Amino acid sequence: MASNVKILLVDDNPMVLGMLQQALSALGEVTVATDAADALLKAVDDLPDVLISDYRMPGMDGRQLLEKLKSRPATSGIAVILMATKADISERLSMQDPIEDYLEKPFFLKDATHKIKRVVDRIALEKLSKAASTDGILRGSLSQMNVIDLVQSLEMGRKSCLLTMTNGDDKCEIYFSQGQAKHAVYGPIAGDEAVFKVLRWTEGNFQIDFNGKSSQETTTLNTQGLLMEGLRLLDEAQRDAAAEGEDVLLDT
Repeated sequence: MASNVKILLVDDNPMVLGMLQQALSALGEVTVATDAADALLKAVDDLPDVLISDYRMPGMDGRQLLEKLKSRPATSGIAVILMATKADISERLSMQDPIEDYLEKPFFLKDATHKIKRVVDRIALEKLSKAASTDGILRGSLSQMNVIDLVQSLEMGRKSCLLTMTNGDDKCEIYFSQGQAKHAVYGPIAGDEAVFKVLRWTEGNFQIDFNGKSSQETTTLNTQGLLMEGLRLLDEAQRDAAAEGEDVLLDT
């Protein structure tokens, strides 16, 4: 499901532009430009949340476009992702630049989309937070943003909050401090296992209480560690189930 995030995609290569536009259309509202000058005009006319730009382009390059956008108060808050070669990143670009992330060229489309999605999800959550009710609680559906996307977004945004998720009669609470999951409860289960139980939820509802706090610390892994280990366990369980199914078919 596309989010409420506006994406401006800039590349002078029509093939790359078309493939990325198609891949990113599921993440948000995508506008394209074939050069930096056109992108600058479009950014001023209709402010995007994210700019994804090639670094090397004829005329104004991606770095110059970045500098022009960051020098204007109205466009300085745009999150920028630059597509550049490893040599350009190491020789010409610096992490001191106000850049959200890099896509090192050449890249696989699936990997690039995954990396961009993390940024888009974080921005989508921030936009939803600003529109949250006056009680400081953000409410939504897991069909809009699933558990993995929510957890990654809270980590990237370094949020301190209580994330509560419900799916039918099941309920899970995860307390975050500066983006790190510190305490989790799922029925009688606490800690890492509680997080693992809900990672694949795509149905149900969530709410984020930005005033929610807990002094308990039951998780042993950091947020990324919880996601990686939880997904590993789930994939392992799915492979075992598939293997058992194959054995049954072979026996009949």
